[in-house]
Amino acid sequence: MKRLYEAPAYDTARWPDSWWRASVAAIPDHAPLPGLAETEVAIIGAGVTGLNAALELAERFGTAATVLDAGQPGWGASGRNGGFACLGGAKIDDATILARHGAEVLRAFHAFRMAGIDRVADNLDRYRIDADRQPTGEIALAHRPAAMAELDREAALLSDVLGLETERLAPEALAERGLGPSVFHGGIRIGCGFGLHPLKYVLGLAGAAIAAGVKLYGQSPVTAIRPAGNRWRLETPQGSLTADRVILATNGYTAEDIPPALAGRVLPAFSSILVTRPLTTAERSAAGWQSPLIAFDSRTLLHYFRLLPDGRFLFGMRGGLSARTGAQAAIRRMARRHLEALFPAWAHVETPYFWSGLIALTWRLAPSIAALPGRPGLFAALGYHGNGVAAGSEAGRRVARCAMGAEAAIPALLARPPARFPLAPLRRAGLGAAYLRYRLADGPVSA
Repeated sequence: MKRLYEAPAYDTARWPDSWWRASVAAIPDHAPLPGLAETEVAIIGAGVTGLNAALELAERFGTAATVLDAGQPGWGASGRNGGFACLGGAKIDDATILARHGAEVLRAFHAFRMAGIDRVADNLDRYRIDADRQPTGEIALAHRPAAMAELDREAALLSDVLGLETERLAPEALAERGLGPSVFHGGIRIGCGFGLHPLKYVLGLAGAAIAAGVKLYGQSPVTAIRPAGNRWRLETPQGSLTADRVILATNGYTAEDIPPALAGRVLPAFSSILVTRPLTTAERSAAGWQSPLIAFDSRTLLHYFRLLPDGRFLFGMRGGLSARTGAQAAIRRMARRHLEALFPAWAHVETPYFWSGLIALTWRLAPSIAALPGRPGLFAALGYHGNGVAAGSEAGRRVARCAMGAEAAIPALLARPPARFPLAPLRRAGLGAAYLRYRLADGPVSA
């Protein structure tokens, strides 16, 4: 199995040192695939995409799928992300989509994103998952004065073209709503999206899938996918699974050679998170942050953050380039510096939890929900650009319909396999160069 990063990034024997893992009392241990087995649909990846696909197959088509995961449900990005169920999935912005593809393509993609948020909310209600859901609303913050004009244009597009509620917030309005520190130059409130505990969400989905008749095997990395007549055989270290159709839902943990059809078409990238100890009321007041809304800033190498229900503060950022111990220690120090630059009142506050995970970028900067060309029966849903809680949930439902030959209403922007990166073997080095450009363009992390 070929991987882009070092082995620690894929070590399923070790859970991340995350607040999510620490705050869940027990995690079910699903046994590996034993020996030879058959299924109608095999799903690789027990994250939000794979489990939603399995639930869709069971509930809509009466098909009991088999899900294989290299680790356990929630070990990967689905259980270690920031817990933002919001608009997202693509790195390409709405204005560019509108200019390149037209209003109808943009509206279809926006409808998909909104359906993703609704899907998460429905899953929480339908399967009675207590995932610490927080209030509705998302805040985009301008990290410098010129960025506010950009946020205004985005808000106008969301409001005028897509009909979404938005509200402009001047710096004083941010402060009044407990959304300041003073380093931000205004913001936009978007009237959708919410925070949740992502590991509780994915574990709830896993329980619901098993209750629906889905077979779920952990510690079962797929080491090969081979044709078996008009079917497919998936090899694991412990067994072999033959399936009529296969759904790949591995996102940033997609191997370079399994299947070869995806080689060079996904660029994994690290996203890293700090979580503080619980903050006192006085500490929250000193920093000017009292709101439970999810938030992010306007930097290309963005920061994303939110106050958790127990008073802890989650702070995430992009920028890591290696899974090696020294590199992870360096990105932890950088994250801490950025946290203190934006929230100087918390310079004394401990951050006992730090972890990283892999997101998935695509060359077209948009997710892909499609059959793989020249591989009848192979389908993939991936590429959420670090924002896959909602988009991945809905993508799982739609790729399941696609695999069954049913109408899936996949937006045109998403309905193609991911394109191969130019100079694909060098794309990790290219990511490092891009990060350097972005840091220079974003400017210093200060007022």
